[in-house]
Amino acid sequence: MKILLPTSTAGSLPKPSWLAQPETLWSPWKLQDKALIEGKRDALRVSLHEQQLSGIDIVSDGEQTRQHFVTTFIEHLNGVDFEQRKTVKIRDRYDASVPTVVGAVSRQKPVFVEDAKFLRQQTKQPIKWALPGPMTMIDTLFDNHYKSREKLAWEFAKILNQEAKELEAAGVDIIQFDEPAFNVFFDEVNDWGIATLERAIEGLKCETAVHICYGYGIKANTDWKKTLGTEWRQYEQAFPKLQKSSIDIISLECHNSHVPLDLLELIRGKKVMVGAIDVATNTIETPEEVADTLRKALKFVDADKLYPSTNCGMAPLPRSVATAKLNALSAGAEIIRKELSNSY
Repeated sequence: MKILLPTSTAGSLPKPSWLAQPETLWSPWKLQDKALIEGKRDALRVSLHEQQLSGIDIVSDGEQTRQHFVTTFIEHLNGVDFEQRKTVKIRDRYDASVPTVVGAVSRQKPVFVEDAKFLRQQTKQPIKWALPGPMTMIDTLFDNHYKSREKLAWEFAKILNQEAKELEAAGVDIIQFDEPAFNVFFDEVNDWGIATLERAIEGLKCETAVHICYGYGIKANTDWKKTLGTEWRQYEQAFPKLQKSSIDIISLECHNSHVPLDLLELIRGKKVMVGAIDVATNTIETPEEVADTLRKALKFVDADKLYPSTNCGMAPLPRSVATAKLNALSAGAEIIRKELSNSY
């Protein structure tokens, strides 16, 4: 039985305080070696349980097994030196110390597949797994080898495709690629960004999603948002080409953003993960506020294609806040499900 308006999160959920420093991005692990492996799995179980208690329909690992949504994947690849660091500007917004590409990049072994198998064993619900997209990966590195953003993106797309195929075989129902860089590098998105994403999903039979947001609720991102004016039309640049792409689901930020919702008309026909929870504030949405965002989106998205979600990951939020927000998301979706069933 297919659920109408299936809820999910866009990505990360807060980690327990015994595993990593709370309310911090890139938070270092508090455990080591075997204890860390066990601790990550325990955290995954807890995160799954919290999603289930909140009524989330498409569940994930809450990114409990990764320190950061991009670098944890890159750490497992050949050709990248984490000792040799350079400061680069990430997404044209903030400086970060990043590793250097020193040779041909390749994947020695699966990165997340064992964790995905473990999640699959814990639940019969549909599961979603997030991977960084090619363009966002190259934006989080200093490239001293290929000397071409496009060449490196194609190499990463091949590696991501290998990983994605093994995640699909492990029982993952939806593979999501995180591409916040799509909201910044518009020419590159259309020149080769969407093409490299298509390469990453080549041959997959499971559903695929691309998550494009305005970032976590960190200062660099909230400051940037203040410069974007009263209308955030960044999606207008990538949506027409994404609408023609083979990606099944497009995930975007809606609640408390200045994104004009009529931009959703540009991806008519696609499934849409509508961000109805603001991750940049500790204020907890009411179910009615969530329902209101979904009602507005339904003018441009068919009901059978609307997936209520969060705007972005919630790793930097207090756990109690994240849980309350998930409860609001489920309750808001339920309001709209009732309205829709009454109207048929």
